[in-house]
Amino acid sequence: MAWMTYISNWFEQDDWYEGLQRANMSQVRQVGLLAAGCQPWNKDVCAANGDRFAYCATLAIYIYQLDHRYNEFKLHSIMSEHKKTITAISWCPHNPDLFASGSADNLVIIWNVAEQKVIAKLDNTKGMPASLSWCWNADDAVAFVAHRGPLFIWTISGPDSGVTVYRDAHNFLSDISIFRWHTQKRGKVVFGHIDGSLSIFQPGNKSQKHVLRPESLEGTDEEDPVTALEWDPLSTDYLLVANLNYGIRLVDSESFYCITTFNFPSAAASVQCLAWVPSAPGTFITGDSQVGVLRIWNVSRTTPIDNFKLKKTGFHCLHVVNSPPRKKFSIQSPTKNHYTSSTSEAVPPPVLTQNQAFSLPPGHAVCCFLDGGVGLYDMGAKKWDFLRDMGHVETIFDCKFKPDDPNLLATASFDGTIKVWDINTLTAVYTSPGNEGVIYSLSWAPGDLNCIAGATSRNGAFIWAVKKGKMVQRFHEHGKSGIFCVAWSHKDSKRIATCSDDGFCIIRTIDGKVLHKYKHPAAVFGCDWSQNNNSVRIWDYTQDACISVLSGHHAPVRGLMWNTEIPYLLMSGSWDYTIKVWDTRGGTCLETVYDHGADVYGLTCHPSRPFTMASCSRDSTVRLWSLTSLITPLQINILADRSWEEIIGNTDYAIQQGTPPLLCGKVSRDIKQEIEKLTGNPRVKKLRWFSECLSPPGGTDNLWNLVAVIRGQDDSLLPQNYCKGIMHLKHLIKFRMSEAQELTTVKMSKFGGGIGVPTKEERLKEAAEIHLRLGQIQRYCELMIELGEWDKALSIAPGVSVKYWKKLMQRRADQLIQEDKDDVIPYCIAIGDVKKLVNFFMSRGQLKEALLVAQAACEGNMQTLHVPTPKGSTYSDGIYKEDFNELLHTVSKELAEWYFQNGRAVLAACCHLAVDDIELAMAYLIRGNELELAVCVGTVLGESAAPATHYALELLARKCMMIPIWNLAADLLLMIPDNELHLVKLCAFYPGCTEEINDLHEKCKLPTVEECMQLAETARADGNIFETIKYYLLSQEPEKALPIGIDFIKEYINSSNWTLDTIYPVLDLLSYIRTEKLLLHTCTEARNELLILWGYIGALVAIRRQYQSIVPALYEYTSQLLKRREVSVPLKIEHLSEELDAWRACTQSINQSSEESPYTPPSESQRMVYATLLKKLKEEPRRGTIGPDYVTGSNLPSHSDTHISCLTGLKIQGPVYFLEDGKSAISLNDALMWAKVNPFSPLGTGIRLNPF
Repeated sequence: MAWMTYISNWFEQDDWYEGLQRANMSQVRQVGLLAAGCQPWNKDVCAANGDRFAYCATLAIYIYQLDHRYNEFKLHSIMSEHKKTITAISWCPHNPDLFASGSADNLVIIWNVAEQKVIAKLDNTKGMPASLSWCWNADDAVAFVAHRGPLFIWTISGPDSGVTVYRDAHNFLSDISIFRWHTQKRGKVVFGHIDGSLSIFQPGNKSQKHVLRPESLEGTDEEDPVTALEWDPLSTDYLLVANLNYGIRLVDSESFYCITTFNFPSAAASVQCLAWVPSAPGTFITGDSQVGVLRIWNVSRTTPIDNFKLKKTGFHCLHVVNSPPRKKFSIQSPTKNHYTSSTSEAVPPPVLTQNQAFSLPPGHAVCCFLDGGVGLYDMGAKKWDFLRDMGHVETIFDCKFKPDDPNLLATASFDGTIKVWDINTLTAVYTSPGNEGVIYSLSWAPGDLNCIAGATSRNGAFIWAVKKGKMVQRFHEHGKSGIFCVAWSHKDSKRIATCSDDGFCIIRTIDGKVLHKYKHPAAVFGCDWSQNNNSVRIWDYTQDACISVLSGHHAPVRGLMWNTEIPYLLMSGSWDYTIKVWDTRGGTCLETVYDHGADVYGLTCHPSRPFTMASCSRDSTVRLWSLTSLITPLQINILADRSWEEIIGNTDYAIQQGTPPLLCGKVSRDIKQEIEKLTGNPRVKKLRWFSECLSPPGGTDNLWNLVAVIRGQDDSLLPQNYCKGIMHLKHLIKFRMSEAQELTTVKMSKFGGGIGVPTKEERLKEAAEIHLRLGQIQRYCELMIELGEWDKALSIAPGVSVKYWKKLMQRRADQLIQEDKDDVIPYCIAIGDVKKLVNFFMSRGQLKEALLVAQAACEGNMQTLHVPTPKGSTYSDGIYKEDFNELLHTVSKELAEWYFQNGRAVLAACCHLAVDDIELAMAYLIRGNELELAVCVGTVLGESAAPATHYALELLARKCMMIPIWNLAADLLLMIPDNELHLVKLCAFYPGCTEEINDLHEKCKLPTVEECMQLAETARADGNIFETIKYYLLSQEPEKALPIGIDFIKEYINSSNWTLDTIYPVLDLLSYIRTEKLLLHTCTEARNELLILWGYIGALVAIRRQYQSIVPALYEYTSQLLKRREVSVPLKIEHLSEELDAWRACTQSINQSSEESPYTPPSESQRMVYATLLKKLKEEPRRGTIGPDYVTGSNLPSHSDTHISCLTGLKIQGPVYFLEDGKSAISLNDALMWAKVNPFSPLGTGIRLNPF
């Protein structure tokens, strides 16, 4: 296995524990990412291959990949290595995992997308690679060209590796704007120039430079740049050319003749991008550069066949994806009938008639727009499969939450716009008009004024009315000097301050009247109003004393932010690409965050969630962070219902060195005041309000609203925004009906047919009319179906019988599902075939629609009609009698899993609470490692959530052991009713002196250390193994428990009929032996045997819990220890290998993704081995814990912080967990799953793993 190469040295030796540090993970978690938009400057900035597409921001390449399970594109990775603007990208035509990129710093990089790493770099390319492409005639060569040439060919590997110049492709008279290799004709290449001409090169022919200029330019010096070039995929000579002003031409590259000039409907329309549609011969598409109109053309016509207005802003580039997303839902196709009698079923016409194929090519276009928007448009269905409507395309200098609506975040950018984002959906909701030059700073107006003040580099300052979308005021007092900061007073809404490059800080009223002008000796970079009072604080610096210097950044610091609740917590963002978190009491750096890919400029704190921070950067992204891990003791104090003094304090006390964290800000004070006003038991409100305050946005409000509904809260008390989230299913239909939302927005389109064969069509129509006049209605209907005239057939079918009409409706529905058409919806609803419709929606990933239909059926809104189906049909009669409730739970579970896989465990829990499945809701919170939230919610829900609450408390107590806060760990475990064994484990692991241990024993109501020794001896004499181990572990000599417990387990494993449940409790108890005792030299053999047994038993528990990603690693870990350590345990490496192979073979259908190799059935011997294995496992006692862990942010790629997992050898996506050597890393998800099935580190050191 790959991971063995990283850590095999640990397994060679026994005494490696000297100098090991504690394992750790980042305490600042990324919980949200606002991705950059596509840059509008260079041509080839989007590309696609198979199931992936990519686009370039300024400094990074964003890769989106199709998730086949949900049939949607997701951000897969961000490739960030370039330090200057990326100029072009090109996907390798021979290998879908490779693509190349070039940048303005004369750098070309080859990337492996699957492994997310650079595999080759070419520096100093002798000129900027302005345009770049893989060579179609070579497997591993990339061509790139500077503005005037020459064309360089870089062969990446093999005997001829290196850079060569392509034949005569140099000394051009005009700059090159774009070039394209021919996909079939080896070595043929065309260049487009700024002057509007083309240069064509091909082996064996004379090179032609600067030919085929548009006719209107001949004999002039005017320029009309070539904006797009594409070879006809069905011809060796034809070429589509677009010029900025002249339009589009189809030219013959051999005879240098213009075959066709295409005409636009309006003289104002111009095109900068075009692409052939491979699935429709002779068809190509263009995107208008003024307005986002997608036009479909065919070479046989000079005017467009069709036009779709997709966006208000113009197109920048286009790319057609070769293979459209695969749909996984299919029904049995009807057998074709060649003979048609008067009552036999007609065969419907083909899915696409000639006319439809001509006007609606079945293909997907990657569309990039001038406002940074990126989308994938399904041209056949005329809908977006994916759309990221807008994004910043350049450095983001500032970001601020809206004070009265913290769900909105505004950002100011170098691209001249301010955008406002909804941080719950991570989408842009407003954008300013633009063209402001660089915007350095922004400030929200106080209250509900809905205005933003902006500061620009050359256009002064302005006020933008957000909802009106226009500028309502401008300030020019600083002249043409850049304004670096703007601040709107939140005490007096009529005052705005700015400071500038000119050295002045100016305070004026919003109508432009200057009130004060302060002169500084140099440029002023920052100003702000005091939030607490109207006074100006004056500090005496005459002592010339600096309180503290915080050293650690390697470049200038631009962003600074004090935490509003913890007075000593300071965040800094730097040009060294990092964010640092400081404890200013001692000047120590608590955390360094590396996720941004360029200079970090702005930091801002969420107004009502003080431990949620946003940052913005030159990498064009905004990221959301959770800081709650920094205050874990405080969270536990709230859960354990400690006194206010241990939760809230004053600033003077909190900033003293060594004081545990205390809340000192306005948000916590307001919560305390509200709680003190309550009558009765305030615990429920206290848990809810603090939970909302400490959690990041993204579902906690929704979760608590559902908890309130389950606890019987009156509907009138639900907040207004409740209906925008996941609603309890008793409200779903009511709210949706009141909003009159349509189930689908796709327009009904009539099914056309027979146009390609008019004579047959005329004959059939005539025949149908005769049948109708003869009263043979069924024959008429069948002929109409054959003609594709379903509406006519269905409208007259009741004349035969209602039963026949229903049967026709079913056939139409089946056909529409086969064609993946939205038109199926009314047919399924009319005949009440709920299951078919729900399955249709689920197959397309439209889980919310599926949920709505299932709930409507549960409430009796669907009229279910019984229709006998043809013999042998896929759908039996029984489906109509199915319990809709079960269907509803299935859909809810699928929707929950979709949220969970998107790193949103809280919303996944909401889906289960919405159908009153409390057990699964709690399980998803625990699997997402939202332990504090799980305890809060479980405590409020009471008995129904008790088992999961107790498990979450147990895991939280393990977390406390490592912080370490032992008393708090004991308090948490004391909240569990049957807690003796948990308290025994806590006390056994406690590393204090005898007196301290006895104090903890007393708190946990356990005997003293001395008494435990006597009880152990007594139990041993009585032959009670479990009690013997328990009391030895609690005594002064816990190492005495090891041989007793290990011998017991070895004896059991030697018998053939042992089960996991007999061994696990003893093994679990042994794992809590104090680390310093376990690492004693005298315990070497026992320690090694304990680690091996845990490795094997851990693998079995992982199989039971379906932790697929760590099962192979646990087996390999056990095998390596067996191979390298001196032990005598009844396990053989060959047997482990056999078990692992059997598990792989028998579960491959679960583990496989859809694009992997075909399924090969397991052998009979593998089935037997796996069956024996399952007998040992029994069932997992906790239903909900089955399935992998996936913490918030696991799906979010970082820019620059790349770590390789020592379990898989692959790059880690999402949070990283460092093992005790300080170098080896695994993903936090794998660490959580490993720790739940094997408490010891994967390095084999005997040190406990504690990633909770």
